[in-house]
Amino acid sequence: MIVNKKTHQQKRADFRSALNSGKLLEFPGAYNPMVAKMVEHYGFDGVYCSGAVMANSLGLPDIGLTSISEVTQFAGNISKVTSLPTIMDVDTGFGEVMNVVRTIQEVENAGVAGCHLEDQVNPKRCGHLDGKQLVSKEEMIKKIKAAADSRNDDNFLLIARTDARGVEGFDASVDRAKAYIDAGADMIFPEAMKSLKEFEAFRKAISAPLLANMTEFGKSRLLTKKELENLGYNLVIYPVTTQRLAMFGVEKGLNAIKESGSADSVLDIMQTRSRLYDVLGYSQYNNFDKNLYNFKLNKNQ
Repeated sequence: MIVNKKTHQQKRADFRSALNSGKLLEFPGAYNPMVAKMVEHYGFDGVYCSGAVMANSLGLPDIGLTSISEVTQFAGNISKVTSLPTIMDVDTGFGEVMNVVRTIQEVENAGVAGCHLEDQVNPKRCGHLDGKQLVSKEEMIKKIKAAADSRNDDNFLLIARTDARGVEGFDASVDRAKAYIDAGADMIFPEAMKSLKEFEAFRKAISAPLLANMTEFGKSRLLTKKELENLGYNLVIYPVTTQRLAMFGVEKGLNAIKESGSADSVLDIMQTRSRLYDVLGYSQYNNFDKNLYNFKLNKNQ
């Protein structure tokens, strides 16, 4: 229905239990709440809200232009339609230490199960681009300590992302990760590892739970679920995958309409009306008002 009945606290507690199971958890990205419903339908473990996707949804590049209110509303709208836990990207925390405190409180109140905070200088860059700049390790430690202390729900997962691999090198990324764990981070997100061997070496060096970012067209090879499981990673995100799939279809469809004057040639790559209504649970609304769902659709509609 409109809002999922599982409480925010229950989703966070279930998420913590799943992390302790030793299973690799898969979190595809969602660019709107309908996609989150599809993620749940296909049996994934959670939903991810990418900072890049949240910016792109506003027609903006991923360079720190979004506001805390914009991303909180985006992630909150996704979180409330699914029983799955939602984790989100909060970039650099939208400011200094005090801003980070407010950020954690706002996203927690929105129903999100966890978030990741990164050690880039603002304005930040996409993690798989060159030219990134980092804040000092000491400054990031202050942010993580403040974030950890500001949680109201101890099950809210605080993930520290380090972009040090592409700036200071692999050893520095490990050093920062260890410091971030000591500061109170529950999980580490090592961004832009360059090979399977680096993913493996990072796992051996860090005892805390690890997040792997399997974003397409980046600096990391797309490792399979089995490979990540064998390496001992705890969570994998596919941050922009659904947006890339959708936008490719949109471009193909718009081009077809422009060339032929009709969408008839691309009907086979469209979601049907009946499938859309199925995803939305349209028939369930009939329990409240018999006038809302009093029609039939055939499978081709």
